[in-house]
Amino acid sequence: MEAWRRILADSIVKPKDLAERLGVDAKEIEAIVGDYPMRITPTVMATIKEKGDAIWKQVVPDIAEMDDFEAEDDPLEEDLMSPVPHLVHRYPDRALLMVTNQCPIYCRFCTRKRLVGKPGFLKKGELDQAIAYLREHTEVRDVILSGGDPLLLPDHLLERILKALRTIPHLELVRLGSRVPGTLPERITPELCAIVKKYHPIYMNLHFNHPDELTPAVKAACGMLADAGVPLGAQTVLLRGVNDDPDTMKRLMHQLLLARIKPYYLYQADLTKGTNHFRTTVETGLNIIKSLQGHTSGMAVPHFVIDAPGGGGKIPLLPSDYMVHMDAEGVLLKNYENKAFHYPQPPQGSVRELPMVNAGPVLESCSNGAHDDL
Repeated sequence: MEAWRRILADSIVKPKDLAERLGVDAKEIEAIVGDYPMRITPTVMATIKEKGDAIWKQVVPDIAEMDDFEAEDDPLEEDLMSPVPHLVHRYPDRALLMVTNQCPIYCRFCTRKRLVGKPGFLKKGELDQAIAYLREHTEVRDVILSGGDPLLLPDHLLERILKALRTIPHLELVRLGSRVPGTLPERITPELCAIVKKYHPIYMNLHFNHPDELTPAVKAACGMLADAGVPLGAQTVLLRGVNDDPDTMKRLMHQLLLARIKPYYLYQADLTKGTNHFRTTVETGLNIIKSLQGHTSGMAVPHFVIDAPGGGGKIPLLPSDYMVHMDAEGVLLKNYENKAFHYPQPPQGSVRELPMVNAGPVLESCSNGAHDDL
């Protein structure tokens, strides 16, 4: 057995084992994991410092998961956008292929709580159906492997999928969404990196929510992927009591860049059944973006998005006070220092007419330069 599989097998999955390690109520945990499975790898367990800390909240089952009766199991309506098993085609030029329901850990806020933890991988016949669909739909140029976590697949199965995708002429990009490097870094092996290098361009979107997750071993695993030519991005979920303050988020973004991971998305938590206790206000996320923009490198500022309920897709959000007013004459803007600047439009007649947009109070006068009174 490969070393990473032995380490994964040592994960905490039984309530009695969690009770022995962390002193929780085994019966309470038992009532939760019957619906929503638990797995905590040794790497993650070692980063828990105290009860209720940022890592604990992400992985230790909470009875609040069972009190959320009104939310939906599939708020993004992925099942309705699945033309063949395990494939979601929501956006015009890209598709999502869910290759497994297994994860190294089971995040308590997972948007796919309805699926994760169930046994099995994508079967060959199901892969053939997905490949046939993608081959027929020439508008698809980008496929994201997800699940579950695609990096929990054995090397030969992962390569089978990558090889099949690379037989599709119009498919340009392949991305993998994974939390493995941050929770099971031993899985990132020279053999895995060699497989990935054969099928470039391969991108990876890694999941990190708190700076404590970026241990030396995790950074080393991410470094191996970067050295194998894989561009790394980070997806973060805004979580109450985990990372919903500007200081924590800034430290996380800085640590990601030091690990050669580009912050990509900051997600407002989805409306998934069993996760409502993690949700913050949307204003919390906007204030965090405002605390980052201009105050640190632009590379450290992720896109803040809401994945719209009902399958509407990702909608980006910015603080509303950046653009105060726009008309045919110009745009009145405010920067991170709350200073106002006027950017003139091109002369009338040289471009198409623009609709009038009022994003805030209209000032009586606006000239070039900075205004400290805004």
